[in-house]
Amino acid sequence: MIAQLIGLLASEDPNVTHHWLFPETAEIIYGGLSSVIVIGGLIKFAGPMAKKAMNGRTAKIQKQLDDAANALTTSSTEAVDIRAALGDIASERARMLAEADTQATAVLTEGRVRITAEVAELEAKAEADLNSARGRSSDELRAEIALLASIATPVVVQATLDDQTKNELIESFISSVGAGR
Repeated sequence: MIAQLIGLLASEDPNVTHHWLFPETAEIIYGGLSSVIVIGGLIKFAGPMAKKAMNGRTAKIQKQLDDAANALTTSSTEAVDIRAALGDIASERARMLAEADTQATAVLTEGRVRITAEVAELEAKAEADLNSARGRSSDELRAEIALLASIATPVVVQATLDDQTKNELIESFISSVGAGR
């Protein structure tokens, strides 16, 4: 009895199938048809969009590859130009250094000539100043000697001349003045 009751309950339960692995036949038909419709719709409508997306992605990747190849070619060309310019820079640098050496030599030579002329001018000026100073000191010395001589002469004459010598000098002066007439 219990077995019959369980059997009855099992036949009325919709979750219970005729086989433990396979679903009911109607479910297989309806599920299969709906799967075919969904897959067919995806293939018909989503397939072209997926194909377009894949083609777009392929085109984008190809463009990136082409751009990279162009960039490589451009950079290689620029590298060659830079290396050539570097050679030009080295020759320009050598030319500028040679020109600077030439200018430095010219400036040095000109400076030496100018300094030699200035030294000669300064030596001539110093010689003239020395001669002028010698002349002034010589004149000052003569004036000083003349002053001292004029001061010392009466004193010396006074000390060396006695009365008899004075009288002789006066007589000799008078006779020379009288003879000169």
